[in-house]
Amino acid sequence: MRVVIPDLVRPVWRTLPWRALSAAGLLGLLLAAAPAAVGAEPDRWQTLTLLRGVALTGALGLAFLLDDPARHLTAPVPTRRPLRQALRVALVAPLTALWWTAVLLLVPSASRPPAGDITLEAAVLVVLALAGAATAVRLTDEARPGPSIAAALLLTAVLAPLLAPESWALFVTPDDPRWPAAHDRWAVVLGAAAVVWGVCGPEPLGRRRGRRAHAAGGPA
Repeated sequence: MRVVIPDLVRPVWRTLPWRALSAAGLLGLLLAAAPAAVGAEPDRWQTLTLLRGVALTGALGLAFLLDDPARHLTAPVPTRRPLRQALRVALVAPLTALWWTAVLLLVPSASRPPAGDITLEAAVLVVLALAGAATAVRLTDEARPGPSIAAALLLTAVLAPLLAPESWALFVTPDDPRWPAAHDRWAVVLGAAAVVWGVCGPEPLGRRRGRRAHAAGGPA
């Protein structure tokens, strides 16, 4: 049986965690608009911290992206899990890009950090969230790993600035001479997270065979 991708769009769209995504997106926009709403003029460090917080908020929402209540029903279908996950990401990617663009435009332009660099940091958080969710889906039978992944991501974001080696200096300000080197390291983290996501995308072979046999009425 050959499944055409357009046939999957509507059912996948319906199963996306819109509540979590909408809540995170709305909260991020409110945070980004707060300085202008109260007439504040934050400095560059404050704006950078604000944007990092907004990026974390968006990533926390995307940690729920792979939640699928029907996971155990869709595992035996011919369409492989990497394709289903990629379709989920493809459906929300344009909305996420528009959201982040709006965030950058909402913060004060005078104190806004370099857009490309702060976008790289935001991308790292997003890919870490998706890699964590993919890992949980691969290694467990949990249909809704989002809450635990969001909690782990939040804990990591709190501890990383405290525990990261001084030589890495990831969390620096734009006027720090280490800013370019720090974002080279951010790119390394992005690549590592993407590799983990790719490795954890496929269904484990033994589990996939077992579920297909169970779905067919054979021994699990």
